Parts: sequence; structure tokens; C-alpha cells
Amino acid sequence: MASRPDTDDYLSLFLNDVPLMDVRAPVEFSRGSFPNTENAPLMNDEERHRVGICYKEKGQDKAIELGHQLVSGDIKAQRIEAWKRFVARHPEGYLFCFRGGLRSRLTQQWIRDAGIDYPLVKGGYKALRRFLIDSLEAQIESGEFRILSGRTGTGKTRVLKRLPNPVDLEGLANHRGSSFGRQVTPQPSQIDFENRLAVAMLKARHLNDGPVYLEDESRLVGRCALPESLKNRMAESPLLILEQPMEERVAIIREDYVEGMFADYVSRDGTDAGWLNFRDYLLSAIDRIRKRLGGERHKQLRRLMEEALEQQETTGRTGAHDAWIQALLEDYYDPMYDYQLSQKEGRILVRGGPGTILDWASERSVA
Repeated sequence: MASRPDTDDYLSLFLNDVPLMDVRAPVEFSRGSFPNTENAPLMNDEERHRVGICYKEKGQDKAIELGHQLVSGDIKAQRIEAWKRFVARHPEGYLFCFRGGLRSRLTQQWIRDAGIDYPLVKGGYKALRRFLIDSLEAQIESGEFRILSGRTGTGKTRVLKRLPNPVDLEGLANHRGSSFGRQVTPQPSQIDFENRLAVAMLKARHLNDGPVYLEDESRLVGRCALPESLKNRMAESPLLILEQPMEERVAIIREDYVEGMFADYVSRDGTDAGWLNFRDYLLSAIDRIRKRLGGERHKQLRRLMEEALEQQETTGRTGAHDAWIQALLEDYYDPMYDYQLSQKEGRILVRGGPGTILDWASERSVA
């Protein structure tokens, strides 16, 4: 493999989805890392903890000596083999540790001793993270945004993805942004979400033209929080209002939150456990908004949901879910949305169905 230089071209790394090998300990990786990054640690959590204590008590030299004792023999050979596998799969990649210092250099040296030159990211995780924080704030401050809004069930995310320059906040957060919005896979950590968002904004700025389209969201998308500065910019940006008839909205909700989620749970957990977990997902979601619905209305909607679930389990048909979906839209989501929209009337650029929204955006996109 031809030798490549170490890099501090952070922009190129993120724009080109360059594979990265994070040699920090698993606990560090779990707190947050970057898209297209795999964890292949120099030290595991226990080894890192012991070296850290040694460093505080006896200094750097003794800590380095302990590290070499802990990661030696078969353990060292296993770590090197893991790095070699990453390099074989990603010859165009780079490695990094926290600051681009001792752990990166040692990893690089051990790989080199195995006959492979592999470059590192100068400044490591800390420099990459700072670059993303600064670039995100710059984009939020200077960028032009258009916000796609609309009542629940109008299919905003579906339309968003067809707009000229979209950034899918719900996709980045792996959550649909409501009581029913969780997915079968977990949400990213807050740091991972911020990093994903920053990379998506970088691509929207450098790889595409025109304003960035975002879906109208509250500050929290599940448990992932939007930067306050972005939420403030969204609150003053022009709106596109997506409209759909009730029948279509009910169908979209059923497809996404009933049929789609059931299929996802079965795919993850198998038929029997998948059904039980899907059932719990729906009933838990309606229970989470019990106080806002009021006791009696919650009881009515939960009964409709239980009846629909019973019919689905017995016959496989999902049409009975339409009753609770429509009632929830009419009695809960629509009044809440209509009040919020009444505060935004002066910002509306266009309103209509998917075709109207897409045609409007296409006519104004940069050729």
C-alpha cells in the first residue's frame, strides 16, 4: 500500500464519507463519534481506566509502561489483526484517537510494524468535533432555510426527501418526533446526533445549491435536542404548508405507524415477540399522552386501539386502526397544529398537496 500523509482536511473527510477508525476506548466511542466511523480500540475500558489512574498517580512514563504491559502478547496481536481488517476493507481511510497524540501514533506504529502504512487524523476526535461544531454554527447563522410544515399524517418526511436540498432531522435523530415516533432501533447519543446534523449541513452547503429544506420540528426530536440557534432560525424561516385530505392522512399513519412498525418489530424480534413488542409500542404511545387527552378520551381511544389490535392479530387486517387514528388526528393533533399555525400566518410561501409543494420548490431551485 502506497504511503499517504496524515491529514487535517476535515472538510474533505466528511464531504466524501471517508471511513474512519476510532481507536479510543469503547466508552469514549459510545458517548459520541462520527458517521462512517468504526471503533477498533487500542485499549478496552478497563485497560484505559487503569492507565488513567496510573497517569494521575505516577505520571506519563509509568502510564505508558503500564499500557504496554496491559496490551501485549495475544491481546496486542488481536488488536493489530482488527486494525489490519479495517485497513483491508478501507484502504482510503484514516485512524484517530482523542487528540491525535500517543494512542494514534502508537496504533500507527504497530500497524507499520505489521507492514502497513496507514495515516491518522491530525488533532484527532477533539479537532474533528470542534470543526463540526464551528461549521454547524456558521451554517445556521448564514444559511437560508425553508420549513416544510403540515398537519400530522400529511407525509411531510416523504415529501421532504423529494425537495431540492433536504436535511432530514427525523432521520438523523432516528425518531419521528411524536409520542408514537420511536423506531425499533435506538436513537443516537446527543453528540452523535449533533455530528450527523453538522455533516448533513456541510453537504447541503457544499454539494448542493439553494436553500436548505427542513421539516417543522419541536426542539426535541425524541430525546435528541436541536441546537437552540437552529430552532431560532427555523422559527423565523418561511413555511411551505403540506395539505392532504383526512382519508389520505389516516392511510399514511396506518402505513407508517401500524403496518411499517409491525413489520420492523417482526423483522427484529421474530413473529411472536415482534407482535408483543409492537402491541406494547402502540399502547404505550397512547398512554404517554393520557393527561393531554383527558381520562375519558384516552379510555375511548385506547379501547379502539385494543379492538384494532385484536382484529389485526386474529385476521391480519389493519383497517380497524383507522378509527382511533382519525379520532386522534381530529381531537388531539389537529387542534394543536391549527393553533400553532395561526401564529405563523405571515411566513407562509405556499400551501397545497405534494405536487404543489414539489412544483413550487422545483421552479425556484438553482439550475
